[in-house]
Amino acid sequence: MKKRQLDHVLRAAGAITGAEQFIIIGSQSLHGKYPDLPDEIVRSIEVDLIAKDQQEQTEWLNAIGVDSPFHEQFGYYADPVDESTAVLPKGWKGRLVNLAPGDRDKVRGLCLDPHDLAISKYVARRDKDIDFTGQLARRGLLDKRKLLTLLKATPVSAETKQRVLRDIEADFDPQAPPAPIRRGP
Repeated sequence: MKKRQLDHVLRAAGAITGAEQFIIIGSQSLHGKYPDLPDEIVRSIEVDLIAKDQQEQTEWLNAIGVDSPFHEQFGYYADPVDESTAVLPKGWKGRLVNLAPGDRDKVRGLCLDPHDLAISKYVARRDKDIDFTGQLARRGLLDKRKLLTLLKATPVSAETKQRVLRDIEADFDPQAPPAPIRRGP
């Protein structure tokens, strides 16, 4: 998704909810710090959004959600989520990044810091997340030390922290074999 498409979704989200600020928590949040990333990194056609000050209205975003007329017309859509959607390090709200100005009327976008986003992807560990974090590391968009510090502040089990640590090490060591994917709960 291009930045202008993200702006379009935010403009529509603001019109539907009346909210003037949204938190972007998925891969599209990279547009906050890196608005001109190649399509292969921000290839998702959805924008995970939380209406920051009107969270009860986040569900209204289904009007521009998956399989909506908006999605069918434009090929991308909003995915209404809440703060429990992603496991994030403590203090993540204080590290939110402002989305660069765009054609959004008065709507502001607040994006996850790329390191907070990466930690959430390491924890989720779907196939697409493993590829995503590897891409970020290989392109120099992540700092390993910062990831390790944030991992300590992430509310997950010791076992999960060890798994994430192995995945971070693998992403920053081109000689390391990829960690096996664990399926299930």
